[in-house]
Amino acid sequence: MNQSHFFIGIDDTDAPDGMCTTWLGTILARMLQKSGMQLLCARLVRLNPTIPYKTRGNAAISLEMIGNAEYAFSLACDLVARNAVLSCQNTNPGIVVSIKKPPSDFYWKAVSGICTIEEAIHVINKHCLYHKKYKLGRGLIGATAAICSEFPDKTWEFLAYRNQDRLMQRREIEHESFYLSEKLTFPHTWDTWDEDEGHPVCVPHSYDPVLYGIRGDTPFSVTRAVSFIISEPPGMFQVWETNQGTDAHLVQCMGEGPEEGISYLIQGKVLSNPVTGKGGHVSFILLTGKLEILCMAFEPTKKFRDAVRSLKAGDKILVMGSYLKKTLNLEKFYLFNADPVPLPHAPLCPSCKKRMTSAGLRKGYKCRICGQREREPDMAYERRTIHPGWYEVPPGARRHLARPLARGMAPPDATCLPINQRSDRLS
Repeated sequence: MNQSHFFIGIDDTDAPDGMCTTWLGTILARMLQKSGMQLLCARLVRLNPTIPYKTRGNAAISLEMIGNAEYAFSLACDLVARNAVLSCQNTNPGIVVSIKKPPSDFYWKAVSGICTIEEAIHVINKHCLYHKKYKLGRGLIGATAAICSEFPDKTWEFLAYRNQDRLMQRREIEHESFYLSEKLTFPHTWDTWDEDEGHPVCVPHSYDPVLYGIRGDTPFSVTRAVSFIISEPPGMFQVWETNQGTDAHLVQCMGEGPEEGISYLIQGKVLSNPVTGKGGHVSFILLTGKLEILCMAFEPTKKFRDAVRSLKAGDKILVMGSYLKKTLNLEKFYLFNADPVPLPHAPLCPSCKKRMTSAGLRKGYKCRICGQREREPDMAYERRTIHPGWYEVPPGARRHLARPLARGMAPPDATCLPINQRSDRLS
């Protein structure tokens, strides 16, 4: 066989209620290794979480290999044809193979913006060796983005997969073992257990092949966490290098304002006190420059809404979230200040020791007993229930790409943003 260094990307093989592109990628990696090829890196690449035609988590996979690229492509095509849920309207797989890693520009647009199939094919024709599409071929976007991916920040996920004869059966797991696993490995792993809800959040509920997934900062961390878990025996597993938990999807809000389907970080001032609406959703207006943006913490974010409710008009904050239906769906925020709220009230009459009453608009206050007047009110200050710092949604409501506070989040500096939050990414 002709040996070469190559990348193979696959996307859009699953459906809302079954299959999993990472499972197919793991099967492919095992088969290629058995044929004598070397696996250098397995990447799980999350893309723009707001894309409306995604099947579930909008993830593509990329395998970096040394071996026969033509044989790997043929094998991948066969696996996709036999396993992809082609009966699902939204499932439109794509496979891409490249000898050299294409430029990362297309990946950055796919993770934080919106790409077309035509744009993916342009990159493929310019840089790639083989490609194949099924049905509409929308998966070419994710497959191309995966082999173009650049991770200035990265995490790892240990994905355990079920034996195929158990796919239609209920998962057998010991819940307490997931709690113990997170307790013993946090903050080097995260989003294993939801403390408020009292159950694991790393176990799927659908009939897809994933048994559970443990996320962490190193391959060692996730593997150690798995050693504490008690469950049905996995059929196989793969440790994936990933962009999950990195905020790679966020861009600065520039120009005339936010665009539909893009995720932003926006610094501004709370213009109105938050209000709780129908269904328990909490909202407020953020003023940034001359723009007013509706920000929303939806009911599934649970206790996070209490932090949002504690904000007051005038608070300076940095918000992060996706802009959908003219609303910024909050993922987390940083509060720069929590100044006491002034509460003016009528002054005491120094003679009568009774509260004065209003003397009329802009006329100050007057004592009803002795007639003495005061121009200014007495001031009291409401103690705040919130303090400056970061606030985030709970694990059960967190998006795959959102960086958890467990990974460490320094106070933001508007003049020095991380590379994965640079503003030129959509240009």
